[in-house]
Amino acid sequence: QGQEKLSCNPKKENGTHVVLCELGNPMKAGARITVDMELSVSGLEDMGEAVTFHLQLRSKNSPSPSHGSVTVTVPVEAEAEMELRGNSLPATMVLPTSWHGAPGSRRLEDHGIRVEHVYELHNKGPGTVSGVTLSLAVPHLLGEHVLLYLLELGTEGGTICSQHPALNPAQV
Repeated sequence: QGQEKLSCNPKKENGTHVVLCELGNPMKAGARITVDMELSVSGLEDMGEAVTFHLQLRSKNSPSPSHGSVTVTVPVEAEAEMELRGNSLPATMVLPTSWHGAPGSRRLEDHGIRVEHVYELHNKGPGTVSGVTLSLAVPHLLGEHVLLYLLELGTEGGTICSQHPALNPAQV
């Protein structure tokens, strides 16, 4: 008839989290009760694709050991928002229409103007992520001419990186 808040107490039994809720005492014979429960569960990163809840109705006065139970499986969907930030140093550059480098030279300035690109990949949450792959394509050739001479590739923060085969081909 009316709506009441349940009194629930969380506890641990045999390594399992249990929540006991008192539905009413005493309860009249033949009473019908509808219960809506909202559960907040944390630490689901390694739970797999679903969480299973076992719900059981028990009566302290029941002479029978068998109690009504139901199993509810709820799918787990991880959510994380990734953000890629990047900049170039210098931010803008005017390249000459033709470049005459010194063939065979090992000096950097003989191969062009230095431009550094920095990219940062951020997880904005709320969940954690693992196994992220970032593929970055850099146009280093324009036809048969070198557009950008790829000198080096560096990473921070335990990132594993596979290097491009055209990285520093003249060993400058």
